[in-house]
Formats: sequence, C-alpha cells, structure tokens
Amino acid sequence: MTYSISLAVARRFLAIRHLLAPPRALPPTPESVTAVVDRIGSLQFDPLGVAGRNHDLVLQARIDGYTRELTDELLYGRRLLFEAYNKALNLLPTRELPYYRIAWDQSARGRAGGVIVEQSALAEELLAAIAADGPKCTADFERSEAIEWFWGPTTAVRAVLEALSVAGRLGLSRRDGNRRYYDLVERLFPADLLAIRVPEREQRLHKLLSRYRAHGLLGASGSGELWVGIGPAGLRGELRAELVDRGDIVPATIEGLKGQRYVVADELPLLAQAEREITAEAAGAEARPGDGAAGCTFLAPLDPIMWDREALIPLYGFEYRWEVYTPAAKRRWGYYVLPILFGDRLVGRIEPRIDRAGKVVRILGIGWETGFDPLNEPGFVAALSEALGAYLRFGGASEIVSPGKRDDRALFKAIASSLPVRRESGGIHPAPVRAAATRRATTTRSAAPS
Repeated sequence: MTYSISLAVARRFLAIRHLLAPPRALPPTPESVTAVVDRIGSLQFDPLGVAGRNHDLVLQARIDGYTRELTDELLYGRRLLFEAYNKALNLLPTRELPYYRIAWDQSARGRAGGVIVEQSALAEELLAAIAADGPKCTADFERSEAIEWFWGPTTAVRAVLEALSVAGRLGLSRRDGNRRYYDLVERLFPADLLAIRVPEREQRLHKLLSRYRAHGLLGASGSGELWVGIGPAGLRGELRAELVDRGDIVPATIEGLKGQRYVVADELPLLAQAEREITAEAAGAEARPGDGAAGCTFLAPLDPIMWDREALIPLYGFEYRWEVYTPAAKRRWGYYVLPILFGDRLVGRIEPRIDRAGKVVRILGIGWETGFDPLNEPGFVAALSEALGAYLRFGGASEIVSPGKRDDRALFKAIASSLPVRRESGGIHPAPVRAAATRRATTTRSAAPS
C-alpha cells in the first residue's frame, strides 16, 4: 500500500514525529535525551558552539530546561550513547553499536587504516601508553611531525589517535571542551556487546533505516551526504526494497513532491494523528499541532528535520543553507542562522550568539518569510518570547541584546514585556570566530568514512 499525503498533513506529521509539536515538551532528564534518540535514531555532532553545539540545539528544541550535562552523562558516565560515524559524526545508542561496526571496518580498510600501518610504531606507543595510564589526549604526548590527514596536515600523534578511534580501537572517554580523551574500546563498552558480529548487509540495512528514522519522510534521492556510508545507488535501491518488503518502511506520495517517500512503519499512528488534526482544522477547528497550542522554537542547522534541503521548498516554501562554510561576501542569511519553527511552519530565521562571559544572548539578525507578520500572527509574540526565554536559560544568559535595526524594534519592544531585552547601541559587532574552531567543525564533516 502507498499512502497519499497532503502537504498540510506532511508538515503536521513531521512536527509531531520530531517531538516539536509542541516544542520543549519533555522534562530535563537523561531519559528525555534517550527518548529523542530513540525517536530519530541519531544526533549529528558538530563542535562549533557560537549558538550552541548542533546536537545540544536539537535537544534544546525538544527538552524543557535542557543542559549539555544531560547528554554528557549518557555519553561519558552511563555510556548509553557513543560517538561513531553514520551520516557524519553522530551520537548513537550504545545498544546499536554492533550495527555501526561497519564504520569502524570501513575506516580500518581505508585512509585511517593506512595511517595506522604507516605510523605503526607510533600507534603501538600510543596504545601502550593509554593501556598503562588510562585516557589520554593529544596534549599528553610530545609534539610530532606533521602528516597528511583527512582535512590536511596535522601532527602525527593527533592523526594516529583519530585513526585508531575511527577504526574502532580507541573510543572517547570524555571531552573537555573540544579536547578529546581516548581510551581502549574494551574499557568503554561491555565485552559481550563488542563480541557481537552482525552481517555487513544487515548493518547496511540498519544504517539505511537510520536515515529514514532520522528525517521521517525521506525519498530515494537527495544530496549525497544523506547516504554516506551505505553504498552506491544500486545497492541502496536493493536495501530500500528489502526494508519495504520487511515492513520496516512504507511508501508514500506527498502532494507537490516528486518521487516516492517513505514512512517508518511504527510511525503510521502519528501519520493518522496528523491527518485527524488537519481534517478537524479544515472543518473549522482551532489549529492545535500535536493536540496543543502552536509553539515556537529554533532548529539546529543539522537537525534531522532539515536534512533534506531540496524538500524544504515544496514542503514549507522555505529555502535554507547553513552558511558557516560560505565566504562572507556570498552569504545570503548569515554565518550561523537557525530556522524558526512555529507550529508546523517554518516562518523565519534568527542568528543568535551566546556571549557566555557577558551572560547575554546577542541577536545579530532576525527575519521573516514573505507574508508572515510576527506582530499580527495570533499567539506568535508569546510563543517567540517563550522560545527566547528557553534559549536564554540554555545559554546561561540573563539578557537578550536585540538588533539595532529599526524594523525589529516593535517586535522586541513587545517581547520586552516578558523578557529582559536591551537594544544594541551602535549596531551589532559579533565576536570573530577563531580559525581553529572553524577547522574543527570542518573536521567533523570531512573526516567521515565513505
């Protein structure tokens, strides 16, 4: 059976299944983090933190009062999550580790394995030191010569530590900021879990299913980064057909979108809920996404709901590109811009900066889609105020610094009735982003095994 879905139902379904209708409905507990991961399968990691790290922003949109310590406890304390490459560097459920060993195996056969062989004496030295003394980072070893690595020249110690990690011989014991401490995988994960061997085809099936779990309505095509690590298009087609035959995903067509899409079979009740809500609203009922008042939140650049950029225009009438790697002169919207979700609509963009030292959140810019008037949209000012308040708490800030633009003054004046807001005098001057931070962010994208 192929489901036929209207645009309105598709938007509502995505908001519900992404735990965004309403946003921030989950309590601030580690169990809420696992609930989000269980729903979408993985959280894409990126270390750039000018507005919050990507996975933290994903969770902040869904968990009221979210703090990064909730995820750190699951990663480095209880170890119910671990880092590995899927679409890119992702946080994944540890119980699914055997299904992601393929990333380790591919790396061991590829560039990482080559570096380990080329630098075998250094690799053995690093492994022996970690085995004897416990977790170590690059700074714990003497500086070494530079060698070629995924993104360019780097020290041999750093390259070999990372190679041993992506090849599955080391894992992350913890992060201290962006400094990574490595330990032997056998000290990080249970022996019986590491002993499980899943056939490679089953691992590829699981990885392909993880992409459909993440987005909710992916098709068969889209940008190449959606399918990293699964295999060529022909193999993906075979695997996709097998997932359909097994009943894991079901085909669907969406009004105005080309080609077939797929829904995770377990989420068909959520699709039925979306259909009921849209039918009721068409009959005159008040719009209640997820059976609640429309809420507002800011979406992470790499939030799974944003993965299929080509579908954003037909689905939402919304264009988006994460422009951190775009030269400043060519940026259309800004350096680190977050889409604004209201109910089940993408209505605008905001560019926040968390100034931790000053305990303020600076809004460098905010803008709206054609036809959307934030001051006259019922319920929006209150919803935006709530979203900004949640973001203030997430950033450990006590005040919002609004843009100096005349067009924004009325909106922020309205928001100031419920939040501490002051206007930037003399314009906004964002702090420069250090080249090292940008390079580290690039690393997480380019170092993924293919």
